[in-house]
Amino acid sequence: MDRKFCRNLKNARKSVYMTQKQVAAQLHVIESCYANWEQGRTEPNIGMLRKLGAILNVSIDELINGNTEFFDTII
Repeated sequence: MDRKFCRNLKNARKSVYMTQKQVAAQLHVIESCYANWEQGRTEPNIGMLRKLGAILNVSIDELINGNTEFFDTII
């Protein structure tokens, strides 16, 4: 898994002040499934990427490629 995606996913989640558990609940997956995406152990399919974009208010492109001006400012 691309580390950039993992970092972007985590930063996008933090930017909307959500926990991994909250995102997982909205996606109807267990928390460890979502955590594995952030840690690069597994990757979401295209359907889940679409849902992630909607929940985190970012495009799939931003998740995959990042928007360095935005994501690099997130703690």
